[in-house]
Amino acid sequence: MPEFDKLWNYSNPAETEIKFREVLKDSSPEKNLSEHLQLLTQIARTYSLRGLFTEAHETLNEVEKKLLAQHDLAHARYHLERGRAFNSSGKKAEAKQHFEIAKNIAVEVAEDFYTIDAIHMLAIVAPPEIATALNEEGLLFTENSKQESAKNWLGALYNNLGWCYFDKKEYEKALSIFLRALKWREEKQESSSIFLAKWCVARTLRAVNKIEDALKVQLALFEESVTTGQNDGYVHEELGELFLLKGEKQKSSFHFEKAYELLSSDRYLQENEKERLERMKEFSKQ
Repeated sequence: MPEFDKLWNYSNPAETEIKFREVLKDSSPEKNLSEHLQLLTQIARTYSLRGLFTEAHETLNEVEKKLLAQHDLAHARYHLERGRAFNSSGKKAEAKQHFEIAKNIAVEVAEDFYTIDAIHMLAIVAPPEIATALNEEGLLFTENSKQESAKNWLGALYNNLGWCYFDKKEYEKALSIFLRALKWREEKQESSSIFLAKWCVARTLRAVNKIEDALKVQLALFEESVTTGQNDGYVHEELGELFLLKGEKQKSSFHFEKAYELLSSDRYLQENEKERLERMKEFSKQ
């Protein structure tokens, strides 16, 4: 994996673009064309993450013109980012085509990390019944890979597979996978990912009606977020739901109000889960 990939901050793609463009100044296509084109694909990704799809595709058009006939990693990463740009703009059919090509090329050039990336993206654009099988395929491929970088996908794949089971209401399976994800994150000592993994476990505990166990985890996450100054709207939302189930309306209302305050401007929720936002708003006034 090129050194510039270590500069990624997915929560701040605009800042990442600036860093990438600094690297681009010293990137020579004559010296290493593949790495130069890979860098451009990641600049395109910074655009996709901000919803700047015209700019993303224009950058990828530049990459496409310079790709050599013989496949290498640049080809796989080009198709991955073209697919992500299409997917983020709602064009799943076009996205799927590029993810399939990316997977085939990554297999051909023996790049397991990007093979798994393509499989995980195919799962994202697939309907639920296919997504589960793809995530299982990706997990098995990752666990059997001899390439150490590929193992970095385990946490994300556990998470994605867990949500596949959750969405199918197979909550016990989901809980088992989320617990595996938490164990893996704790072994890696990734604090922010551990926080999310614990939240997933607690959310599933609520789904299997283990309210007190779920509440214990969410309250610990709440205390942690207060300590770090990173107030988390999703923790507040869950605490609102849990206290509502316990009949503690005042506490429930407080947390729903905080959840709505923190999440009402979230673009994804606005576009995909308006009813969820309305629920937070409604129960903040009880």
